[in-house]
Amino acid sequence: MEQVQQARKPQARPEPKRTEQHAHLSLDGLREYRTALTAEESNVSYWRRIIQARLDVVRAGSDLVSENLKPVLTDERVGAGRRALVDVLPASDIPPLPDLAALWERQVDPSDAEALAELEEDLAEGEKQLSSYRNALHVRLGEATSELIARYRDEPNLCLTALPTQKKRRHVA
Repeated sequence: MEQVQQARKPQARPEPKRTEQHAHLSLDGLREYRTALTAEESNVSYWRRIIQARLDVVRAGSDLVSENLKPVLTDERVGAGRRALVDVLPASDIPPLPDLAALWERQVDPSDAEALAELEEDLAEGEKQLSSYRNALHVRLGEATSELIARYRDEPNLCLTALPTQKKRRHVA
C-alpha cells in the first residue's frame, strides 16, 4: 500500500534584522562586501574542483601535473580574497586555508606508493579545509544578504539606489 505523502508547508523564513556587525558598513560598502564574498566563494569553489581533480588523479595511481597547470594555484591567486574579507569583518569565524600553492606544486614519483598515499591524504585534508572555508563564506554571505534586506525593508527607497542610472544624452543640433 502506497503511503500518501503530505505536502510540507514551507517554513517561514526569519525576518531579516539589522546587526551591529554590519553597522559600520555603508550601503555601498555592504554591497561591495557581498560582491567580494561572492567572488571569493567562486574562487574557493574553483580551487576545490582543482584539488579534487588532482586527488582523483592520485587515487587512480598517477600524479601527472602538467607544467601548464602549475600556475593555477599561485600565492597571488590564493590569499587576496581572504585578506580583503578580513578587513571588513573579523576572521574569527573563518577557518584557515591550506597552503594550496605548495600542495598543488608538490611533485611525487608515481611509483612511490608511500609518497602517493601521503599526497592523497594531504589533498583530501586540503579539500576538507576548503569546504569548511566555503561554508563559512556561505554563512557570511547569508548574513550580509539579510542585513541588506533589512535595510531595504527599513527604507524601501534604498532599493532604487541599486539600479543603474542612465547618463543624460546630448542633443546635437
